[in-house]
Amino acid sequence: MPVSLLIQGRSVFPGTPPYPRLLILTALLGGPAMADDLFIDSTDLPQVLTATRLKQSPAAVPGSMTVLDSALIRASGARDIPELLRLVPGMMIGYGAGNQPTVNYHGSNVNDARRMQVLIDGRSVYRAGLATVDWSDIPLAMEDIERIEVFRGPNTVSYGANALMAVVNILTRNPADSHGTRLKLTRGEDGINDFYASHGFGWDGGDMRLSLSGQQDDGFDQDQFGQDYRDSRRLTRFNLSASHNLAVDQTLEWQLAAKEGSNQRPYTYQPVFARYEAGNNADVNAKDYAGSLRWTKEFSAEHSLYIQGSAQHFDRQQVWRACDALQSFSPELTQLWQMNPDFAEKVARGVAAGDLPSSSDPVLSALSNKVREQWQAGGSQPVCGDVDQSTRETRYDLEIQDTLSLTDSLRLLSGMNYRYDRADSQTYFNGSLDDQTWRLFGQLEWRADEHWILQGGAMFEDSRLSGNSLTPRVAINYLITPRHGLRAVYSEAVRSPDMFENNVNWSYTVKNLSPNAFGLQNGEYFVKTRGPGDLEQERMRSRELGYNGYFSDIDLSMDVKLFYDEITGMISEPLKNNQYIASNANKARFSGSEAQLDWRPTLRDRLRLTYAYVDAWASNPDDRRLSARNSGSAGWLREWGDGWSSALFYYGDDALNQYRYERIDLRLAKRLRVYGSNLELAALWQQRLDDQPTTAIQNRYDSRHRLSVSAELEF
Repeated sequence: MPVSLLIQGRSVFPGTPPYPRLLILTALLGGPAMADDLFIDSTDLPQVLTATRLKQSPAAVPGSMTVLDSALIRASGARDIPELLRLVPGMMIGYGAGNQPTVNYHGSNVNDARRMQVLIDGRSVYRAGLATVDWSDIPLAMEDIERIEVFRGPNTVSYGANALMAVVNILTRNPADSHGTRLKLTRGEDGINDFYASHGFGWDGGDMRLSLSGQQDDGFDQDQFGQDYRDSRRLTRFNLSASHNLAVDQTLEWQLAAKEGSNQRPYTYQPVFARYEAGNNADVNAKDYAGSLRWTKEFSAEHSLYIQGSAQHFDRQQVWRACDALQSFSPELTQLWQMNPDFAEKVARGVAAGDLPSSSDPVLSALSNKVREQWQAGGSQPVCGDVDQSTRETRYDLEIQDTLSLTDSLRLLSGMNYRYDRADSQTYFNGSLDDQTWRLFGQLEWRADEHWILQGGAMFEDSRLSGNSLTPRVAINYLITPRHGLRAVYSEAVRSPDMFENNVNWSYTVKNLSPNAFGLQNGEYFVKTRGPGDLEQERMRSRELGYNGYFSDIDLSMDVKLFYDEITGMISEPLKNNQYIASNANKARFSGSEAQLDWRPTLRDRLRLTYAYVDAWASNPDDRRLSARNSGSAGWLREWGDGWSSALFYYGDDALNQYRYERIDLRLAKRLRVYGSNLELAALWQQRLDDQPTTAIQNRYDSRHRLSVSAELEF
């Protein structure tokens, strides 16, 4: 039976299941281990960085963290980051049209993942123009990832707007740990054809790694009608990473990355007047380029400073051919739409059926009669043309951060960030649009004594397009021992409306019309959409109680949390060119509990469990479509000896967009020594336990299982 936690007679976590008992059981059952921990201060505690930008032990973090280490990444056999994030409690992984992953924490609209910050070594890959993360196009191979730190909760305080619900920080391998050559090939069903090659080397005072990788698959097999589904992807990536030791107290790190490929898109255009066959599909040719440079200065053991600059460019070329009635390019229908979109749509849909709506406005009535005359004079004939839906986005980012230990018990982190974003699209913005953002942030950590830690932080952010905001976070951590801590956290966060939502100027210039429309080779489609221009930021208030502990005697780490999050001013309207009217009129609430456990019962075995219970409510039903009430994962990793290893994983959630998802993955691997080199041969078997579509009705496979094999050589 659900219970509520009462404080001064008020319910703080209404509707959550009885997981507070886990905190009590942990303290009771873990008594001997915790007592021993008090006297084991000689061993180093693990450190995480993403939560506050300060290095902290997991028990001292003001929030919930999940760390996916290199061993777990390899054992999972995941080919891309979204599949790997299934191991994070509360993370909802879906797929939209065109085999495009969507990743949300606790849930949101199934088609738009707009409320989570994603970083690669501190560089954001969140696209400000169209409010999305192109997971399939991130220019980074899985083999170059050292670990992924996921802060499960709002963190605008540390990373600014868009870190509304979670932060995924992808940390790459240090070039110093990548010496030698590494080659890998993967082949499998559904057209899987991947490769990876890297070479690392060092010199006196520096190290470098160069990697090339490629990925290819055929996506889903069929749509809901049993027809072949056009959604394959092909990509090639390049990465160059280097580190230089300029002096005993100075380092310089830089990275270059590029990606080029194509993503097939099924033809989804819905003609207004009638259905006509299209000339081709709306495939996307994607190119990404990025570079970053970081200089770090260690003034002393208590004081450090870094300056980081980055630049990146997203290029999406999408030209496709659409067909509709000649009437779509009528100047009178365009004028009618600009005056009254509702009436214009009724006219457009009614003229073909001979059911023209009436209006008391003489101007509207005269225009609609003209549209009817054009229809009768040949406006119903089909016409086809080329639609250019290409977009380009450019970002420049500069950040300065200073970390100072004021005393043995007081640490201060402060910094400043400047970001410039520009989006170019003739279709979406009728040209280009840019934005400038300034940020000031700070984090203070005070260890009042050996048990109590008080933490506070804030970020002030000012965007030319979205205005300014101030977001705070306060937390109290009680360390039972250095490895066991209780926490209470209150934080606020914001998400700025992206350029598309707030400032869209959406219209289609259709070129190469055949036959010509009203005597023109290039025509303007009559539907035009404008953004409101005055949207405010979405705001979240989050409350969390939690426990994090490590039982050294049995090598068991665990984290449990209760949460209650409220979002107001939500922008929930779908991004479509048809009376798109964005507003801040929506709101949502997420409450529940999460738990994760990582246990090494023997030197050969590792067990990992995650579970999330999410009670989601939203004023707009679309905002809870990607919220599974129950979700989780289970994993067993084992080293059998003689180079043999295995990994067995279960992933499940009860309803994503109303569809159940359950899958078991089994990976078997054998490591060999071949002429002084290391060779690993592996096979991955994935078996769906359900027989339902993946997130959307059109996402279906012919078979419920998939087999892939890989060979990796290191020398």
